[in-house]
Amino acid sequence: MSGINRRIAEELGVREGQVAAAVDLLDGGATVPFIARYRKEVTGTLDDAQLRTLEERLRYLRELEDRRAAILGSIDEQGKLTDELRAQILSAETKSRLEDIYLPYKPKRRTKAQIAREAGLEPLADALLADPTLDPATTAGGYVDADKGVADAQAALDGARAILVERMGEDADLIGTLRERLWVKGRMLSAVRDGAQEKGAKFSDYFEFSEALSTLPSHRVLALFRGEKEDVLELTIEPEEGIEPGVPTSYEATIAHRFEIADQGRPADRWLRDTVRWAWRTKILVHLGIDVRLRLRSEAEDEAVRVFAANLRDLLLAAPAGTRPTMGLDPGLRTGVKVAVVDATGKVVEHATIYPHAPANRWDESLAVLARLAQKHQVELVAIGNGTASRETERLAADLMKKAPQLGLTKAVVSEAGASVYSASAYASAELPDLDVSIRGAVSIARRLQDPLAELVKIDPKSIGVGQYQHDVTESKLSRSLDAVVEDCVNGVGVDLNTASVPLLSRVSGITSTLAENIVAHRDANGPYPSRAALKDVPRLGPKAFEQCAGFLKVTGGAEPLDGSAVHPEAYPLARRIVTASGTDVRALIGNGGALRTLRPTDFVDETFGLPTVTDIFAELEKPGRDPRPAFTTASFADGVETLNDLVPGMVLEGQVTNVAAFGAFVDVGVHQDGLVHVSAMSKSFVSDPREVVKSGDIVKVKVMDVDLPRKRISLSLRLVCADRGHAMWRARKSSFGCGSRWKSR
Repeated sequence: MSGINRRIAEELGVREGQVAAAVDLLDGGATVPFIARYRKEVTGTLDDAQLRTLEERLRYLRELEDRRAAILGSIDEQGKLTDELRAQILSAETKSRLEDIYLPYKPKRRTKAQIAREAGLEPLADALLADPTLDPATTAGGYVDADKGVADAQAALDGARAILVERMGEDADLIGTLRERLWVKGRMLSAVRDGAQEKGAKFSDYFEFSEALSTLPSHRVLALFRGEKEDVLELTIEPEEGIEPGVPTSYEATIAHRFEIADQGRPADRWLRDTVRWAWRTKILVHLGIDVRLRLRSEAEDEAVRVFAANLRDLLLAAPAGTRPTMGLDPGLRTGVKVAVVDATGKVVEHATIYPHAPANRWDESLAVLARLAQKHQVELVAIGNGTASRETERLAADLMKKAPQLGLTKAVVSEAGASVYSASAYASAELPDLDVSIRGAVSIARRLQDPLAELVKIDPKSIGVGQYQHDVTESKLSRSLDAVVEDCVNGVGVDLNTASVPLLSRVSGITSTLAENIVAHRDANGPYPSRAALKDVPRLGPKAFEQCAGFLKVTGGAEPLDGSAVHPEAYPLARRIVTASGTDVRALIGNGGALRTLRPTDFVDETFGLPTVTDIFAELEKPGRDPRPAFTTASFADGVETLNDLVPGMVLEGQVTNVAAFGAFVDVGVHQDGLVHVSAMSKSFVSDPREVVKSGDIVKVKVMDVDLPRKRISLSLRLVCADRGHAMWRARKSSFGCGSRWKSR
């Protein structure tokens, strides 16, 4: 473990003791959010990002050590483990290097080389390699033995070649060198398969394609592999650009040099040179091609997971509209618009189905229903799903607001991604047993506007649809990353113990699905929790789980004011010392920045709590239970722009960023098809990461550059709308109006 801790410390640029402390906490069952917030003194203030990286590297390096031990055991059992080989294995720093070393000793099916060795041909291979002045045919004649399956001199030479080819292909140092050279000099070629042009039109950009392996961006890699999987594209790894047939490659020269093979006109030189070519083209290149493809996919998946995780974080931390009565509209044409009204707590109070659009066209009747529901339940917000008939339904809501201004309604379009998954889920059936699946969708849309985080945690993150080729990514890798994002977001915001659902509670530090169910069951049976301490009465919630979860669960209006803050119960004695020093009581001190600023945090540091924890408690007392999410805002789509056919190049439209990929950002401008702002159209200056400019949920103004109706593609630009604006402005978003800012609802 000391070696692993040292390596992680070097990679993170922190002390080895910090890593060791974090590893001990993780191994003891502590979660990253808990360690990051409540164990700062122990880890030397490692933050959640560092801890997540540490956790991933710890997993990888432990897997590496397990594999190292297995390989040492396997080679030792074969009786081939020398001190030199052991040293090589122990010094291997990656899984690929470890497997390169193990390759010659890895149990395998009988190969041509093994058969040749059994026939006694290894001395022939060694002799020709060591002394090229020997004539291959003549020398091989001495190894002909029909009883051993060596019929003639050519058969003997074929066997000797098989031995040398295997030897060359299993030289760990050589393979490592050639692999890196292929990565740097190699290219990926793509061509369309015969007859696949029509069915694979979406891959037309790759019908005749070539790019260096080392510069291929992740989205292109995954697109190429998907095209190959769908039998549209044929992919080829080209080792070097412009290789002429029959001309030795630099790879072959490296192999020859490694085995001291040179073409000096000696009898065996040509045979040895052909052996090198054979080894490269039939064994090594095939092996390295597989390795390179695996590396391409692995790095592309890592980037795709990073992009998905970043978008998911932005979506989960989107501005909540808050506890306000909300009407959810799930748009539809023939099947009607499903309407669900929820109260300030998200409880369904009434629902209906209206038919304002064709073929029924009951517009006025639908308006009357909506007005009645809004007035009856004092609705403040109208949430409209962004699916089919979204713009038509938004126009209905706008008409309602115009004809009944006294209602004081505010409308907003909400992403429906994953709503259908939730509606048909077992949890939705248990939560809303008396409602039809379609009505549940409207409920989810309304609740998403009130609190996106609380509602989206009910859905498998992969179904939310803010990723980049997420369906092409390894399931375990994606799930692990997305689960970490959800966990960080939920614990970063905090959870109301008396209103949280089972899915939301199950994402809180230290709480399993079973514990979450027990917490809700206890709440249903005994009423709201009066305090955090009451959690200890929940079946199977022991001291360890309480330690992990208590600081993230909030109880407001109880006897203990600190229960509504992020101060952990273990630190309540420290908080009371601060209160006593202020000369007032807890309720009077909470939110009283003036009184707190008369005190010095350093005066409260002791052997249990260091300055980081004391500083955090001061911040919590000043702004208890603060929500890190931004203020609620809405976008306004342009009137009369409802379909692709309504778009005209040059239009400037307001829209909302729905997804950010490595190559750009997708923006909903209200035409049922997101437009793409390519990374090159985001700013006059170079942008390496689109998230430097925008993130999911941002309200932006874009200019329509091109509309491709057959392929349903919209090209948009931020650059021409926000010329000469620096990246700093985009990230600061200080202004209430203007490009890149979160526009205030108006």
